[in-house]
Amino acid sequence: MESPMFLSRREILKSGSAGFGYLAFAGLANAQAAKEAPLAPKSSHFPGTAKHVIFLCMSGGPSHVDTFDYKPQLIRDHGKPGHYGGTLLSSPWKFRQRGQSGLWISDLFPNVGEHADDLCLIRSMQCDQPAHPSAMTQMHTGTSRFIRPSLGAWTLYGLGTENDSVPGFISLNPIAGNSRNYGSAFLPAIYGGTKVESGGQGNKESVRDITNKSLSRKQQRDQLDLLQMLNREKLERDKVQPQVEGVIEAYELAFRMQDAMPAVMDTSKETATTLAMYDVNSEETASFGLQCLLARRMVESGVRFVEVTLGPWDQHTNLKSDHKARAVACDKPIAALLQDLKQRDMLKDTLVIWGGEFGRSPEAQGSGSDGRNHNNKGYTTWMAGGGVKGGFSYGATDEYGYETVENKCHIHDWHATILHLLGLDHERLTYRYAGRDFRLTDVHGVVAKDILA
Repeated sequence: MESPMFLSRREILKSGSAGFGYLAFAGLANAQAAKEAPLAPKSSHFPGTAKHVIFLCMSGGPSHVDTFDYKPQLIRDHGKPGHYGGTLLSSPWKFRQRGQSGLWISDLFPNVGEHADDLCLIRSMQCDQPAHPSAMTQMHTGTSRFIRPSLGAWTLYGLGTENDSVPGFISLNPIAGNSRNYGSAFLPAIYGGTKVESGGQGNKESVRDITNKSLSRKQQRDQLDLLQMLNREKLERDKVQPQVEGVIEAYELAFRMQDAMPAVMDTSKETATTLAMYDVNSEETASFGLQCLLARRMVESGVRFVEVTLGPWDQHTNLKSDHKARAVACDKPIAALLQDLKQRDMLKDTLVIWGGEFGRSPEAQGSGSDGRNHNNKGYTTWMAGGGVKGGFSYGATDEYGYETVENKCHIHDWHATILHLLGLDHERLTYRYAGRDFRLTDVHGVVAKDILA
């Protein structure tokens, strides 16, 4: 045994009084770490109506005039010259008034239409870019030009999460090559989204490298302790190092996830009724149905923000067949998600959002006049639960659906409203970087108060 004069404080705590001192120290250290943990739940700026977000991202720009924005004048003027040199194209699908509210919803979404009284249609959306990559980036980060934190990252930064053993922000099957959509940019890396690839029913291995078959749990813990010691020494030397802080937190979260995440991903214990409701055994709906079911399970386990992606909705041609295929893939699963959340009394504080990066033109495009071009000047998204008015329509586009003419809701306004529902003031939710305070909405954004319940 080493001479006592050469023993470190750690060794003294470990060896003295049968290690009781070390045990007490570990408890105090863990308690202090929990207080300082960046993902710990935080107080909102004011009482919010939503605690969680499920964002159903419809990549590619679904056509508002074929889904949730009824245009009878477009039907009457079908085949006539449009404003921009094309021919007006009425929707191939009929619109019907749904629910007690009488919201007009297309036959593309009959099952979602059964939940019309829960939907808040925002029919006056606008963004700055008509191109997919830039519009998609702006929808997620508030800007089309710079690398900025995503909506999910800002949400996690503002509120923390309710379960420190699973990621607070998860992106299910995101678009390849679009990591900005769930990235943290200059926010500490721990606030970035975790990419999860959902596999088959009951799949537990959907998080890459979630299991370690080479080392025991104790060996992993010892290895991690050594790495963390080196990381903290670097942090002490360099003082402010968000990347190092992010690595430290990410390692600890990954270690805890080994136990918690497989259980969240395992749908094998869901009832047959629930699985049938999400239609996870149908070839057409299985993939998106499973993702919607996992989104519910994740929110139920305390995940703050979940994004589920479906695409492509980019039909310059083959509008009838491909828009229908996309709608069939998600209509029943989305309706099931809304129903499931209601049954579990979760919809009241879970904000469900549906929408794409822009809409589509009321004019025909492509051979056989079976397609539509991009339209960023007026389109539709919807929200449900989380404190929004159900059975409500906000804003409007012109008689054909070209652009917004009433209660314009720019992407900045949309972001401000989402944060408001979570109890966050978009003007106060800031992060200092490169000498200035940044926020999701930059210097813009007005909360659409008319949609608040």
